[in-house]
Amino acid sequence: MNQKRKIGEIKKLFISSKTEQTRISQNSISVDVNGIINDKFYHKNKDRAILLTSLHAYELMAEKDITCVYGSLGENILTDFNPYSLDEGTNIYIGDAILEITIECTICSFLTKINNKVPKLLKKDRGVFAKVIQNGTINIGDDITILN
Repeated sequence: MNQKRKIGEIKKLFISSKTEQTRISQNSISVDVNGIINDKFYHKNKDRAILLTSLHAYELMAEKDITCVYGSLGENILTDFNPYSLDEGTNIYIGDAILEITIECTICSFLTKINNKVPKLLKKDRGVFAKVIQNGTINIGDDITILN
């Protein structure tokens, strides 16, 4: 019998503003197969619908005296575990939603606005994209689980 195993917890949630180049902090987000409802990237690219980033990425920057606020890396979901440990195709359960890890996030040139060192520093630690397999609501504090 398959059992779910906790791998982490949701620390922060963000959506992209439809009118400004900013991230808006949320207590919860609703997702469906088109992405995050009310996000400017909703219905754009299902395989890149949601960006998961870890506190580890921010810690790596802090070790180099680079500081920025959560959400600056473009993430939708900030977790307390590094999602690079998950293989593409892995299904994760968050709240009542199911997400599938699709691809690693490539480094965008906008990260140089934080600091010129950030793209190289976070080459393998910025985050991973996921698509929505099952509609649901994700809340700050929700556990992230996978099937054993």
